[in-house]
Amino acid sequence: MATGGLKDQLDVLVNSMHREGVLDEQFRQLQMLQDSSNPGFVAEVIALFCEDSERILAELGKSLDQAVIDFPRVDAYVHQLKGSSSSVGAQHVKLACIQFRQFCEENDKEGCVRALHVVRNEYYNLRSKFEIMLQLEQRIQAYEAKLQK
Repeated sequence: MATGGLKDQLDVLVNSMHREGVLDEQFRQLQMLQDSSNPGFVAEVIALFCEDSERILAELGKSLDQAVIDFPRVDAYVHQLKGSSSSVGAQHVKLACIQFRQFCEENDKEGCVRALHVVRNEYYNLRSKFEIMLQLEQRIQAYEAKLQK
């Protein structure tokens, strides 16, 4: 498939993520920072976000499995995830974190457990779309590299 078709697929995916509210304007800002001198910038940011998010989600799961919940610690993890979500434009994850933090403030274990479930769902939905996006980016870069030879 020609690079134009792959770029069209990528644009359709990103635009649908914006329409659904999965991504916000911050993601477009990230995309604008990518250029020919750093063609993998967005992929690197996404990979770091996903690694960090996986670690935080694991810590949250462990923290909420404890008999006595350290709510300030849980809140700190959620705050960190909210910040990294904001920085990549992950709107749904960020909004789910805001709700999660409310339950932390109320020391509501059941609310936190439900909120963790929502955050995980939003994150995994985003991650699956990011994976498709990165596959398209890799195919575009490979095709363009082949053309330059």
